[in-house]
Amino acid sequence: MSDLINPTKEQFAAFQALPDEGPIHMLNLVRLREHAVYEDGRKATGAEAYKAYARESGPVFERLGGRQHWIGRFDCVLIGPEDERWDLAFIAEYPNPAAFAAMIRDRDYREAVKHRTAAVVESRLIRLKPLQGGKGFGDAL
Repeated sequence: MSDLINPTKEQFAAFQALPDEGPIHMLNLVRLREHAVYEDGRKATGAEAYKAYARESGPVFERLGGRQHWIGRFDCVLIGPEDERWDLAFIAEYPNPAAFAAMIRDRDYREAVKHRTAAVVESRLIRLKPLQGGKGFGDAL
């Protein structure tokens, strides 16, 4: 598994070593393949495969208290590599890190991941601790 599609064992261990308290946000940046790459050779677009992943993993996500906190459509990069683009950008919220870990270990979720792996060419998944916003950019520091 590529560390740009699914977490490595080391990355997941680092995630689990962090404090397990309160809600977390997971920033997802996803670039889809034009054509999904399934191990069994089935045909689908990357978007179709990702929709299958969402359809099959959604009930597990919701059962464990997850919700989509924010979603946005990519327009352009102002700071960063000029050729960088993301097909999906969203923040998923979990009641705590244990809920995310339970999702990753869930049998139904693990079955759904084959669609994500087939659909995604590159991704970022970044754990964030939600903070209370203020009037200025630095107020939460």
